[in-house]
Amino acid sequence: MSGLELRSEHLDPKLLCRLTQLQELDLSNNQLETLPTNLGLPHLRVLRCANNQLGDVTALCQFTKLEELSLEGNPFLTVNDNLKVSFLLPKLRKVNGKDASSTSSQVENLNRELTRRVTAYWKTFMSTLSPEEKTEKAQADFVRSAVRDVRYGPESLSEFTQWRVHPHPVELGLGFSISLASMSSTAWCSLTVQMISQELVASSGTQVHEADVPERPPKATASQKPGARPVALKRPDAVPLNLSPNKRVCPSPPAQGEGSPTSTDGSQPGLQLEPLHFLQCHSKNNSPQDLETQLWACAFEPAWEEGRAGATSQTVATCGGEAVCVIDCQTGIVLHKYKSPGEEFFSVAWTALTVVTQAGHKKRWSVLAAAGLRGLVRLLHVRAGFCCGVIRAHKKAIATLCFSPTHETHLFTASYDKRIILWDIGVPNLDYEFQGSQLLTLDTTSIPLRLCPVTSCPDAYLLAGCEGGCCCWDVRLDQPQKRRACEVEFVFPDGSEASGRRVDGLAFVNEDVVASKGSGQGTICLWSWSQTWRGRGSQPTVAVVMLARLQWSPTDLAYFSLSACPDEGAVLCGDEEGNVWIYDIRQILAQQLPLPAAPQAPAQILKWPQPQALGQTVTKTMVNTVVANPTFTYLTALTDSNIVAIWKRQ
Repeated sequence: MSGLELRSEHLDPKLLCRLTQLQELDLSNNQLETLPTNLGLPHLRVLRCANNQLGDVTALCQFTKLEELSLEGNPFLTVNDNLKVSFLLPKLRKVNGKDASSTSSQVENLNRELTRRVTAYWKTFMSTLSPEEKTEKAQADFVRSAVRDVRYGPESLSEFTQWRVHPHPVELGLGFSISLASMSSTAWCSLTVQMISQELVASSGTQVHEADVPERPPKATASQKPGARPVALKRPDAVPLNLSPNKRVCPSPPAQGEGSPTSTDGSQPGLQLEPLHFLQCHSKNNSPQDLETQLWACAFEPAWEEGRAGATSQTVATCGGEAVCVIDCQTGIVLHKYKSPGEEFFSVAWTALTVVTQAGHKKRWSVLAAAGLRGLVRLLHVRAGFCCGVIRAHKKAIATLCFSPTHETHLFTASYDKRIILWDIGVPNLDYEFQGSQLLTLDTTSIPLRLCPVTSCPDAYLLAGCEGGCCCWDVRLDQPQKRRACEVEFVFPDGSEASGRRVDGLAFVNEDVVASKGSGQGTICLWSWSQTWRGRGSQPTVAVVMLARLQWSPTDLAYFSLSACPDEGAVLCGDEEGNVWIYDIRQILAQQLPLPAAPQAPAQILKWPQPQALGQTVTKTMVNTVVANPTFTYLTALTDSNIVAIWKRQ
């Protein structure tokens, strides 16, 4: 049944379920978006579904004897779906022509490690109860607390991204059914914990034996290590994702550096900030109880008003879950909200195009690009409130977007497929339609997380923070090669282990100085692009020329994005305690002195307001993204508890 232009509705269950002895079925090269859940085929061993439009693999669980499966060329599936396939089809031997045992081992290791942790948690929990307290209610409390408290660290979850699955309940063989729709890696982990916890309760803690659990967590496979990555929320192959910060749990607050000034109202002279709004505009069904939707990125609209020197925007776009919101910072009003069911948006980027109206007039027009889990770039006409173009940019999730600062139609997309692509989105026609074209493909050795065109030569070089380090590419369009490898990798002088470490924060502070960070080092690095580049020669790797270090949280948690406000000489970064670290680096930029002995403390740390100030019960949150507009009039912070926070400078 290959190559027949079949759609999902053409697969008639009443007909196919009569093929009770069928062992091999070829549905490749069609237009299938889903598979019916009641096809029968009890003896099916081989299924080929390559080159279709499948968006989930949940329906495959009906083929209990399946041994070989082909899913290549389905643009909405990722490598991470192999984990789910392995979970649903325990007899599977080959996936896409490759041995499925390694994927099965990953799923086994996850279940085994979680079993170990839940069992230990059970013993601790039950030891605190008297015999009369060990009631059904206490056991139900254990299940809830285990789901809440038993977690993997972000590295352990780095192989798992959000599962896009069938919205119907899937029988898991444990006495209950659950909907897996739009389940994130953290949600999936929580589900597994819940399943194990309920097993323990059902067996009064005796069903899971310690003899079945390794004494220590299983050693990470090559694909699980951040350097080999499938990592980070954003996906695998490695991979995926942890998708990008994912809910992180911090067991204890980091130590705060002595003498670090802190302030809730911006006590630093000339930089007083007051909280204006705390919004939950990305909540599912607009529910104030939704504290789970993960927010990923925000960007201020470019200020391009003609005839207004120094104009600055107070409009910010935020993304998270299936929605993109455009917010007026002064009033807190959500001006526009764009939703795409089944999507999870990871990045947004603005550009301002010059378009010609039907009357022949030229007009400036703001366009917002948004992308995420499905590998699609949606071009949004914000003022009109609709999507006027979709680019099928990657087969895997897009981690981040970035427009060229010099070419308003040039857009970089960075994906978990370890590629960065430069697109020309073009100018929309009179029907507001875009026709994008691909200009360059840049290959990476690990997942790219942050993109920065080099400020002094944006048409020549692109800098990227990746899972495996910091890399640079030649992006000049007058060169013949349309597919290029990394030009040079930058090494940080923090010891031999620093090279190859994840760079999850990257921004130019001015035309020369770069701010970058990773996790676990407790500092933000300031280094010189020009001095580093001059010392490169023809080497594929080069040590950066450090200018200074900024003191930051020593957390091992990843994916806290930093940003810079060049006009104000400021660097900003959130942390796992809900703080916003603000650095005034104008003196560092002004004086070319030797590297200070100790990291510079922040100018101030904005503390997260008390719960009563938010009108809800959130006591702790993580600020994973902080962005200020160019004049530092407004500051927007995103949290992992679904809150958009806006401060205003006084």
